[in-house]
Amino acid sequence: MKIKLQNKIAINIIRIIAALVVVILLFLLGDILISGVPHISWHFLTSASQSFASGGGIGVQLFNSIYLLLLTLIISFPISLGAGIFLSEYAPKNIFTSIVRMAIEVLSSLPSVVVGLFGFLLFVVQFQMGFSILSGAIALTFFNLPLLTRNIEESLRAVPDLQREAGMALGLSKWRTVTRVILPEALPGIITGVVLGAGRVFGEAAALIYTAGQSATNIDFGNWNPFNAASPLNLMRPAETLAVHIWKINSEGVMPDASAVSAGASAVLIIVVLLFNIFARIIGNSLYRKLTATK
Repeated sequence: MKIKLQNKIAINIIRIIAALVVVILLFLLGDILISGVPHISWHFLTSASQSFASGGGIGVQLFNSIYLLLLTLIISFPISLGAGIFLSEYAPKNIFTSIVRMAIEVLSSLPSVVVGLFGFLLFVVQFQMGFSILSGAIALTFFNLPLLTRNIEESLRAVPDLQREAGMALGLSKWRTVTRVILPEALPGIITGVVLGAGRVFGEAAALIYTAGQSATNIDFGNWNPFNAASPLNLMRPAETLAVHIWKINSEGVMPDASAVSAGASAVLIIVVLLFNIFARIIGNSLYRKLTATK
């Protein structure tokens, strides 16, 4: 009886803690969404921001956030994929592998503001790239690289060794076994990690304040020549993202409707991050069912 009572108490405590976490999350999300959603409109999502007048939107900042996210994934995913495959399938247990793993752990634990200052000193100042989208994308790559590498490695390690042995037994080389057998099996977990990492990168602000800049230049959405300074695709223009815009409004916003713009932008940011998390699970479960032929 005593053991059953202890077990029941422990389970109830765990349930209370889990419920408390959910309540705190719902309170935070509810407060942001209730205060921000009424300010969201098509005009708000597509119009340019105003520095001293009311009625501005977040169109440029939203585009900058999406553009920076895509560039970061294009740069970081191939590197993370290669590093994850090496650590999971090829890395021997020696001092070099230990150093690589320690470097990944150190990078993943660095505060984003430190990554931003590093990007500012190296890319903005030393390489004279200035406050630009490219500087921000490279800084976010350093921020995202260790997390994505660890996710890919864990997804590959989760594949049973029986799959590897079956590939080798069929006469496949190690590389073909990895690319034709192991990677497809680990794909749902990898994609889930990529989408979740994208949500984290999308909401990053500190690293971009020092690299991508805090100004939203007037860009011409009718000019898609990446070499033109007014083009949205120009990599060397400064780009204020949505998260940086929220920080800037709350720290030095002088427009009459600063609180409304901040609330609306915060709600949009939260909604996008929630959508990333929902899509990650939907895509991961769908790919898992498709690749494993389960219902």
